[in-house]
Amino acid sequence: MHALSASLKLLRATVHVFAGWWTIRAKFPRMSPPEREECVQQWSERMLNLMGISLTVQGTPPDRGPLLLVCNHLSWLDILTIHAARHVRFVSKSVVRHWPVIGTLSTGAGTLYIERERRRDAVRVVHHMTEALREGDVMAVFPEGTTGDGHGLLPFHANLLQAAISSGAPVQPAALRFADAATGETSHAPRYIGDDNLLASVWNTVKAPPLLAIVRFGEPQSSQGRDRRTWAKSLHADVQALRRELK
Repeated sequence: MHALSASLKLLRATVHVFAGWWTIRAKFPRMSPPEREECVQQWSERMLNLMGISLTVQGTPPDRGPLLLVCNHLSWLDILTIHAARHVRFVSKSVVRHWPVIGTLSTGAGTLYIERERRRDAVRVVHHMTEALREGDVMAVFPEGTTGDGHGLLPFHANLLQAAISSGAPVQPAALRFADAATGETSHAPRYIGDDNLLASVWNTVKAPPLLAIVRFGEPQSSQGRDRRTWAKSLHADVQALRRELK
């Protein structure tokens, strides 16, 4: 029965993925940007629901842009969780753009792509991020650059913070945790690090007991007069503090 329940969750989630793909292909061209943002947020909330995950939002999500959100990175589930709390435009590795179906969903949600293997590609991405922030967008990055094990934070890369400094946009720290809904204990079911397999991670998530996806938003910080490397270290401490406050 346990495996059957997980299989049904996975089936419903898969149908929802293809419904999202169809919405982006068929309806997004006729939608305004605010309508698209609302659609992405509602789709993400529904996806969490279908997988047996309840969303808990602590603090105040960004109301409007321009703003750059920085957050710890645990899993493929992070993007869904943040989108369900507030639509943002993520920066993601370029390979995601070419994933079947998922690439369409990611691009439709406004993702910017970075080729991490090319160090100079960060310059191009910072330029596009700066333009987007100047136009009033809410951007989001995972400054660790990869997923962690949840026990601590990897060092923050400073390069992408230059977009906030160049555009004069504030930066808001945030923190994520996934927990067993019954006990409140941290759950590693959605873990996706190192050699973990994405499909196995998705399966572990849907077969787990009901989960909580908890995101805590800190206070926005002005970018005026900032040095990006010093600021990266400061934000690392801020996200660490927010992680300790997650309930």
